[in-house]
Amino acid sequence: MAKPRIAVFSGPTATIGNSPALITSNKARRKYGLPLMTDEEGRLKPDVLRVQRLAAPAVIYIEAYSAHPLEIDAGELYAPPDGWLTPDGAFHETEPTVGGTPVFSVDLRPEDGLMPLPYMARQADGSAWDDATAYPFAPPASSRQTFYPDASRVYEELDRLCMDLSGRSVALSCIAEFDFIRAAPSGGWKGGRPAEMRTDVGEGDIEPERFGLDFQGYFPFHLMREPHLPVLAKATNIVQRTLATGRYIGAQWLEGSPTTEETLYWFSLLLDTTLPIVGHAGQRPHGSISADGPHNIADGVSYLVSGIALDGEGRDRVGPVLIVDELAYAARDVAKTDGRPGGFMVTGGHGGPVADLGGAGIEITYVPAKKHTHKSEVRITKLPRTVMGVTGIASAPRGIEVRIKDDAGDLIPAAMPLVTFSKYARYGQTATDEGEADPVTEVEILARIEANLSSYPLAGFVAEGASPYGLTNSTATAVLQRAAFSGMPVVRVGRGNTGGKAYELDPFSIPGNNLTATKARILLMAALLKLGALPPAVDPSKPTAEEKNATIAALKPYRDLFATH
Repeated sequence: MAKPRIAVFSGPTATIGNSPALITSNKARRKYGLPLMTDEEGRLKPDVLRVQRLAAPAVIYIEAYSAHPLEIDAGELYAPPDGWLTPDGAFHETEPTVGGTPVFSVDLRPEDGLMPLPYMARQADGSAWDDATAYPFAPPASSRQTFYPDASRVYEELDRLCMDLSGRSVALSCIAEFDFIRAAPSGGWKGGRPAEMRTDVGEGDIEPERFGLDFQGYFPFHLMREPHLPVLAKATNIVQRTLATGRYIGAQWLEGSPTTEETLYWFSLLLDTTLPIVGHAGQRPHGSISADGPHNIADGVSYLVSGIALDGEGRDRVGPVLIVDELAYAARDVAKTDGRPGGFMVTGGHGGPVADLGGAGIEITYVPAKKHTHKSEVRITKLPRTVMGVTGIASAPRGIEVRIKDDAGDLIPAAMPLVTFSKYARYGQTATDEGEADPVTEVEILARIEANLSSYPLAGFVAEGASPYGLTNSTATAVLQRAAFSGMPVVRVGRGNTGGKAYELDPFSIPGNNLTATKARILLMAALLKLGALPPAVDPSKPTAEEKNATIAALKPYRDLFATH
């Protein structure tokens, strides 16, 4: 029977697809006369073996009974070794009378796959590599990348090096076929991707890729690059097209642990698919001590292959989930709270993990009630080709048509909405001499309104107010109402991880339910693509009664989306 096929998408700044810097081994330093790596006491440090490939066959001798300290204690249970090595290095098939070390003879070949070996490479000037960069704070041209260009190497190493609790290979390649797709990768081919290494579906570029534009990583830290809005649109188009091919049983998305929750929730809203989508993150780089990424990936494969997320008609009933630390969290509800394994929690004061992957098997604990993917009202196939935006100046905004999808039905990256935050804090507002709030002091919001009208026809605000109601001080409220009358919807949520819901207390804003500010931003971006801007008032600082009623009416479908997604 054919194995099921899974699409594996590489996302930005992904620790799960990052490795510690390659450091020149002491074996190489000794060979080339370089200073050896020692600790503060001057003691020689042992070499860390890095996974590499053999270039030619080699015969090696492995000391028998050296895989575990107590192997020799059960020596009578073992077959004889292949032979013995005497101190002069000679191999004997029978045990010599002068004594010798029992050994196994192994013929290693390149086709055997990756193997842990000393790292022998040096810098171009002959010096040792002590970091990812040629020297401290070096520019990109003098720095190596630690992020992988796609996840294929991670999965190959997982197959080769990771074992289950019974001591056998995890062997993901025996469970499923994988296509590795660079939707928004963390590493890139600055010199152009070699043609023989093109393996991803629907891609194949061999043109040079630009750091910060075509791929985004965070290490070395001084060269960190964050993805911008068009990257999200392009990734959405790639994932949507890939899953629509009918080749896959589901997908895995790999991204940095602080932000995976945002992208997964966006996919939950925008992707029109019945396939389950699993996100993964790693709190520790691949190959480092106690790296958690490989276990998360293996759990994701088990989740997808099991079909446990599907309903009776073969459609995903759970929605996109983040699988980390043997738990599956609904994309809408999960948030990273700590930088250690186990550092994820459910937000909003309700629910919990939707599946448990520990113990004897996988169990769905509950099915989320909110709409997602093939049931979402903002999925990409239900979005209009054009919506109304706003442009002009703050004192006189006007409507403008914005095309958000091209003829192929893909999102247009340049049309992505910009949603920004306004955070409530007490003792922040400034009053006039009469003690009234002075809206003019809210310069950040006023400046953002002006900038949005100049450059972002689809824009909005998330006001993170008092918990749980989302109320802000009177100064910010007045200016945010001006934003709404300028065509920019405002969502109110409680501060932090609120345990309750924001209520409908302000007719000119959208209650954000129990969403965090981060998740409310994602939903508002999707809603803007569906509904467009609010109708702007002629003078946003002095809206008429008719204009106020028009704003309230236009906000109703927004409120419906926030109540159901």
